[in-house]
Amino acid sequence: MKNINKLEKRIGYKFKNKELSQKVFIHRSYLNENIENFEEHNERMEFLGDAVLELSATKYLYDKFPSKTEGELTAIRSALVNTNSLAKKALELDLNDHLMLSKGEEESIKGRFHILANTFEALVGAIYLDSDFDEVDNFLKNYLFSYVDEIVKLKLYIDPKSHFQEIAQEKDKITPIYKQIESKGPDHDRIFVMGIYLNEELIAKGEGHSKQKAEIEAAKNGLEKKGWK
Repeated sequence: MKNINKLEKRIGYKFKNKELSQKVFIHRSYLNENIENFEEHNERMEFLGDAVLELSATKYLYDKFPSKTEGELTAIRSALVNTNSLAKKALELDLNDHLMLSKGEEESIKGRFHILANTFEALVGAIYLDSDFDEVDNFLKNYLFSYVDEIVKLKLYIDPKSHFQEIAQEKDKITPIYKQIESKGPDHDRIFVMGIYLNEELIAKGEGHSKQKAEIEAAKNGLEKKGWK
């Protein structure tokens, strides 16, 4: 594993228990190939970190937005702690440089965002175990919760499909429909291309590893193309 001191400088936290900091980065696949060197992977720590993260985010949003409803706060929290947000932060902190994966996982990029998000949660769990909730709270405020303003400003917490439909019905009195335009790639890594239509007019396309994800991307692109906020 790379020098943990560089990581500690990036995250602004110095571990008292260095074994905890190492365990953050041990993926299950690596343990399967190196069982003689390590006894535990990071999934239990990830489980703990997920719970700590949710509590910290909930308290932060409750204090920051006193006028927002429970439903709005729930949607904002989901956008803040989803896989993309956590994986993005993991990349910014260079957590991928320390990941310990099997050779097969290292060669595959599929699922890597999921692994990075889980690693971020494991890091949260490790900091909590090494210190206390206040220390984790400070870490998250410094390195994750800054996303909140962007999420709210750009309305990223609103489901794009619902948002597009609401505006389309209000402005054009039309309910959008989605159609598959094509699918490409091998069966194990299929990419779907979905189009969002108003009547018979194609507004935008979106791609994804499932039709649902492709529809969400199409709705996002449609909102941008139409200039709807």
